[in-house]
Amino acid sequence: SAQQPERQVGMKLTLDLHLHSAASFDGRMGVEEIAALARARGLDGVAICDHDVVYTGPTLVEGVLLIPGAEFSTEHGHLLGLFLDRPMAHTTWGETTRAIHAQGGLAVLAHPFQKPRPMEALLPLAADLDGVEVWNSRANRKNPQANAQAAAFAQKTGLVPTAGSDAHLPRE
Repeated sequence: SAQQPERQVGMKLTLDLHLHSAASFDGRMGVEEIAALARARGLDGVAICDHDVVYTGPTLVEGVLLIPGAEFSTEHGHLLGLFLDRPMAHTTWGETTRAIHAQGGLAVLAHPFQKPRPMEALLPLAADLDGVEVWNSRANRKNPQANAQAAAFAQKTGLVPTAGSDAHLPRE
């Protein structure tokens, strides 16, 4: 009988897909501090998503994966670009999502209901997206239903749900 090849089992990673370093105007953490805090909290990696700045530093620090990303401000809200490999120009929603995808990155709608708005206003944008942030630790401070509404949006559109702390400070 022929020997069956050994089957690889998928690796489980615990990630925070949205936080900010000191490269953001309101961020206060350096890369080494981010890696140390992530490791202490049991995370395998984090996505550094500074405001309108693509992270281009090391991708592994103290055994913690640092995913290069950015949080872009657009006319339709904030958009995370994940797995980016170089800085990029960004202006409108469409130009930004196209530039993210041109790099092989993922476009994720960040905290879409932090400010209350109807889901219907965002439905036309779903075709440009790879995911939606359904849990953001800061979103519910401004709208107590923000994360629940984002989860409903992800379910309705079939977008991949993501989660992030949106941390700007070490205690977050």
